[in-house]
Amino acid sequence: MIIRTLKKSNIDFLVAIADYRIWNLLAFQDIRQRYRRSVLGPFWITLSMLISIAALGVVYSKIFKMNIDEYLPYLTVGYVLWNFISTIVLESTAVITGAEAIIKQVNLPFGTYVLRMVWRNLIILFHSFPVIILILVYFNVGFNVNLLLFPLALLLTTAFAVFLGYILGIVCARYRDVGQIINSLMQVVFYVTPVIWRADLLKGHRWLLDFNPFYHYLEILRMCLMNVAFDWRPWACSIAITCTLGLFSIFIVKRTKFRIALWL
Repeated sequence: MIIRTLKKSNIDFLVAIADYRIWNLLAFQDIRQRYRRSVLGPFWITLSMLISIAALGVVYSKIFKMNIDEYLPYLTVGYVLWNFISTIVLESTAVITGAEAIIKQVNLPFGTYVLRMVWRNLIILFHSFPVIILILVYFNVGFNVNLLLFPLALLLTTAFAVFLGYILGIVCARYRDVGQIINSLMQVVFYVTPVIWRADLLKGHRWLLDFNPFYHYLEILRMCLMNVAFDWRPWACSIAITCTLGLFSIFIVKRTKFRIALWL
């Protein structure tokens, strides 16, 4: 009954969700293609992530003069989650143009390609999650009630990724240079977002982070996994940003869905 209702709606996002079998199959096919004939398969992601975090942890704990027992769990959670968010942003720039052959032959909701990309990266995130668990358990990082909010934080971040995927995918299909600009900007955003450094290092200038949307999503996810006090501000900002992007994505799809095939 719910699936039928979704399919009858005129909202591209809801129609795409109803066709979950298609984007789920395509996402798993992408994973299989990427690691075909590989011995470890997707677990190469886990291994490479563990090596990267170990190297960064040793170096930056010395640079920031922090106790590695405190710094490495912080870095691990931030680095794994940042890779999830940043990869989605970068892949969003080609989510429509990369599906050009299918779009010109099959009439599917554009959300199918966006959900395929986001679901693929969620699967990759789940392969990296053992690294977080291993580090948090090894360094005896305690958990609190915030852990119960992690599914909600991940769902909110995923919704943000889907809506952003719509917007960037359509804009980059029309203006190809935007993709190159975003690729360059994300390298800068990595350094101005507290992934490898702690937000409290800004001291009196912490308000600068309020203008960084990626910080809020990273913070609500990190807040749930680390034993820290609950802060409502990043949650409020994340909800506001997600709702705004959701409304704008609906607007931009309605205005451009009949032109996208002509831009490819």
